[in-house]
Amino acid sequence: MNSDMKKYKLGIVLSGGGSKGFAHLGVLQALIDRGIIPDVIAGTSAGAFAGALFADGNEPNQMLTLFKEKSFTEFAQFSIPKGGVFKSAPFKTFLEKNLKARTFEDLKIPLNIVTTNIENGKIKVFNSGPLIPCIIASCSVPIIFQPVEIDKNYYVDGGLLKKFPVSVIREFCEIIIGVNVCPTTSIKYKNTLSYIAERSFHYMSNANMLQDKKLCDYLIESDIPSKYGMFDLKHVKEIFDKGDKIAFDFLQKHEKKLKKDFPSFK
Repeated sequence: MNSDMKKYKLGIVLSGGGSKGFAHLGVLQALIDRGIIPDVIAGTSAGAFAGALFADGNEPNQMLTLFKEKSFTEFAQFSIPKGGVFKSAPFKTFLEKNLKARTFEDLKIPLNIVTTNIENGKIKVFNSGPLIPCIIASCSVPIIFQPVEIDKNYYVDGGLLKKFPVSVIREFCEIIIGVNVCPTTSIKYKNTLSYIAERSFHYMSNANMLQDKKLCDYLIESDIPSKYGMFDLKHVKEIFDKGDKIAFDFLQKHEKKLKKDFPSFK
């Protein structure tokens, strides 16, 4: 497809990554500070969450106040295991309180949220209709969270099959900036259920990222330390700042090419 036939000039793709997803907000802040505004966003899991907050019209650095002094238990409710250890009702309440949009159509920037259909093992991309159930589904790590029922189908974390959903919007965009906050790293062994679950999901989901990384025109890949756990809400500002710095350095390095691709770049 010729570039003049593309639906969008710039698409930004945000990977999954648990708490490291707060680095997405830092990257987005760095991009808009330099005049780079996406025309469409695709995200999985933490990337879907960050993408929804941004597409809703929020300034990334102002979003940090939403998570000040928060803990994991304010986003999840323990339950007797039946599909998942935690219920996502508190997360739903948080989204209802802090998102202005209730449907994809209400968002200021088109958004594609990637989930996994747990019954047929296929990805499902949502970009229309009710918004909040799709965000929750995309963030529902299997076993940790219960699957989300949408239209009589059950969905879990999109990262299970498509952690970095570049292919979802590649054909519609002239340029893709991909942001991967979850490269494969090593973490010292811990004899805990949470460690085993987190590392297992990390390795399985990262295995599907290679082809999508190759589809990016620009790839911003973080080196955020692995010390931050999947559900770490104590270091949100620290993770945000690391994302902002990584993107700032990337934009400096590629400034010449970016100025050609984006007349608004400053």
